[in-house]
Amino acid sequence: MTLTEAFGNVADAIAHLDPDKLLEIKAAPELSVRVEELTWKKKDGTITDAEALELERFLALDMLISMAKARARKLLAA
Repeated sequence: MTLTEAFGNVADAIAHLDPDKLLEIKAAPELSVRVEELTWKKKDGTITDAEALELERFLALDMLISMAKARARKLLAA
């Protein structure tokens, strides 16, 4: 099983819990600010290894939630 398939399986499970509530989830403003800061540091080449790992984890979480929301939308449309 690939990482993408694993994320897809988890996203499916999350989407089935409560699709309506899932679609309401939004990142906290301070989280968005932090991701933006880390993104700029990466572009500038000033990001530390720890910050790069933090950014990678935020992006993986964002991908998982986006996948779950897409599946929730399909469930609600059916």
